[in-house]
Amino acid sequence: MEKQTGCVHIYCGDGKGKTTCGMGLCTRAAGYGYRVLIYQFMKDNSTSERKVLLLSPNVTFVPGQDKIKFSFLMTPEEKAEQKRYYEEQFQKVTEKAVREEYDVLFLDELVYTIGSKLFDEQLLLDFLDHKPEKLEVILTGQGPSEALIERADYVSELKKIKHPFDKGLAARDGIER
Repeated sequence: MEKQTGCVHIYCGDGKGKTTCGMGLCTRAAGYGYRVLIYQFMKDNSTSERKVLLLSPNVTFVPGQDKIKFSFLMTPEEKAEQKRYYEEQFQKVTEKAVREEYDVLFLDELVYTIGSKLFDEQLLLDFLDHKPEKLEVILTGQGPSEALIERADYVSELKKIKHPFDKGLAARDGIER
């Protein structure tokens, strides 16, 4: 089961389902026998999809922080600290993906993290320019730059037409989180 050339996927937009799309692709890849490495930026370790995907021997989650503060609520000092943390995590995760020859790397919400000024996009661009040829990379979040879109092979935009949150319905366990 020799893997062919790895592509870069971006799921972006203001609609629900970016992470769901990425996790679905991870599920498909793991089901085929590919080894999948996942890191979730801007999220704690309690997302529901983790629980089921951790049952697969082909999926590895790199743990993040247990408590995450919304970026718009952070002080400048907290933002600087969070940026350092995310950039260190990125280095660790990408080094692990390369060293251990994973087939798929999912960096959930990294595009959003870049837009929130909590990650230097150039680190990601450099990685994509030099990633192993067969490594599939999945990215999610709102507002990818032109440079990032240029490097991607797939860019899918999820557009919100209507969402229950607009009527005051909070995120529901098992559906939105």
